Amino acid sequence: MPDHERRPNILFIMTDQHRGDCLGGAGHPAVETPYLDQLAAEGVRFRHAYSSVPSCTPARSAIITGMDQWHHGRLTMEGEDALEYPTTLMAELAKAGYHTQGVGKMHFFPQRRLYGFHHMVLDESGRRFGGFVSDYHEWFAEHKEGAYDYRDHSIDWNSWMARPTHLPEHLHPTYWTASEGIKFLKHRDPTKPFFLWLSFARPHSPYDPPKVYWDMYINHPDIPKPYIGDWAAEFDFPTADVNAPFGRRPDRDIHKARAGYYGNITFIDHQIGRVLYELRKMAPAEYDNTLILFTSDHGDMLGDHHHWRKTYAYEGSSRVPFLIRFPKHWRLPRGQVLDQVVELRDIMPTLLDAAGVEIPPSVDGMSVLPLCGRPASPAGEERGSGRDQDQGTGQVAWRRFIQGEHSLSYGLKWGNQWITDGREKYVWFHHTGRELFFNLAEDPGECHDLHADPKWRPRVEEWRRLLAEINERRGDPRGQGGRLVPQPEGAIRLSPNYYRWKERAQAASSAGQ
Repeated sequence: MPDHERRPNILFIMTDQHRGDCLGGAGHPAVETPYLDQLAAEGVRFRHAYSSVPSCTPARSAIITGMDQWHHGRLTMEGEDALEYPTTLMAELAKAGYHTQGVGKMHFFPQRRLYGFHHMVLDESGRRFGGFVSDYHEWFAEHKEGAYDYRDHSIDWNSWMARPTHLPEHLHPTYWTASEGIKFLKHRDPTKPFFLWLSFARPHSPYDPPKVYWDMYINHPDIPKPYIGDWAAEFDFPTADVNAPFGRRPDRDIHKARAGYYGNITFIDHQIGRVLYELRKMAPAEYDNTLILFTSDHGDMLGDHHHWRKTYAYEGSSRVPFLIRFPKHWRLPRGQVLDQVVELRDIMPTLLDAAGVEIPPSVDGMSVLPLCGRPASPAGEERGSGRDQDQGTGQVAWRRFIQGEHSLSYGLKWGNQWITDGREKYVWFHHTGRELFFNLAEDPGECHDLHADPKWRPRVEEWRRLLAEINERRGDPRGQGGRLVPQPEGAIRLSPNYYRWKERAQAASSAGQ
């Protein structure tokens, strides 16, 4: 088979809670990510990539289905049912002859549900439902070298606290995840192309890198101070809650949190380098024929605007890294940096397009490969426009914007919807009707709210109208008669489609009994 017709191997690498600005190659003043920077130099990096429902489970639903949030059903973190989607990324690749493997954090429900994978080995952090114990925790119990547990540093899963791990580096979950990825590459079916989803549970808190990575940053002079908006005064209050989503912490605590977070990122980057080294060593030709896509499920506020964690509309929470390394024989420009707005729903059609697999009609996202200069594969030409807005950008038709939301955000009051094209952002809080508007082109830290500025009124009105139309078109009561309608008692938390996929799963289970 000629090189240009070979199906590439696919290595999909994902981190958890990784901000879009935290790449060395994207100009961050402190973070070092040499292996990720090399991958971007061998392909493309997207500046404006988003997670439309920026928390763990909804983000993964977008990835595995290619659907927007209304169609996959999750508008917040709620929902712990088995769902039977029309299809999934893994199922389509398996049908096309790929050997599919999931490694690390999947955050599926139920936790062992394969959703199309041939096999998974899991690190689910502290999530234990119905007696579930992750593969990492079983492995850790067998390999630890003393009377300690994996969380004896005491830092919680959503804390702003930070310190070096108490574990030897080779027992840290980041190291384990890379090791399991390497094990799959050694034991995979050599007669098939592979799809490996390598999913790291960090840099999500706890901010607990090995000490060598902590030491890289704890005294670093260029760790940036948090952005503090002129709209954020109500969050400027001291908090003693070690898991606080809002509130002011002293500068020293923010500095330590960022040092630990950046240390986790660089540790992951080096472990990605370890996986790539082993693949090259085992099979250089297979490495050359591997497409690598790297992203995250959402970001981390890290004290910006006195906020921590995720679920917010702000760039620290909703913007994610997104880069693709092309197979060696693909004749495409390398080192591209593109400005089109992309989202996690675009991963499934992109990877199917790369594999020459027809994109199913249930998919809302679009393959980004035409943006990179590669014509859509014949199988992918049937789909790719999705249900997104399809105004043209450059030579390739592309969406104008991404609409996102989180119907709960640590309570009703901050439940939000937002809409952005990467250059402007409109935010609406559906419980109170409060609005924010940012000119991201000049204010990437979202420090200046312009929603009441007469100069920006036409743009605010345009974004407000578009958001109302999206809600009304999908049957969401937040949009009625072309206007946004506040929901004082709280917005819907799961779209009707969630229950549709739940009923399909129940019917399939009953039929199989």
